[in-house]
Amino acid sequence: MRKTTPVIGLTCAAGLMLSAAGPVLAHDAKPRLQAQRVVMECSNDAATRRAFAREHGAAPVFITASQAQAAQTAGETWSAPRCMTAREHARLTQSMGDLARAR
Repeated sequence: MRKTTPVIGLTCAAGLMLSAAGPVLAHDAKPRLQAQRVVMECSNDAATRRAFAREHGAAPVFITASQAQAAQTAGETWSAPRCMTAREHARLTQSMGDLARAR
């Protein structure tokens, strides 16, 4: 893929959920895959779509910044990362920065 950047706020939330489940998973005989909420900045060209499908087993699903925030609020998870354009990624990071400054 040409350009993929994880969105820190969403991956941190998913990481915290997984770290809390870590001790429980350590005792399971069969570790289960945990769903997560990862959003990546992706190009929308054919090469990137092919690489994404090869790496994640599915075609990329593009979401907007508002959809990513709604998924975080609702606690939604998915098995493959979601993609967003560079413009939507900028909107998401701007809104997350505004939220952090407001606190």
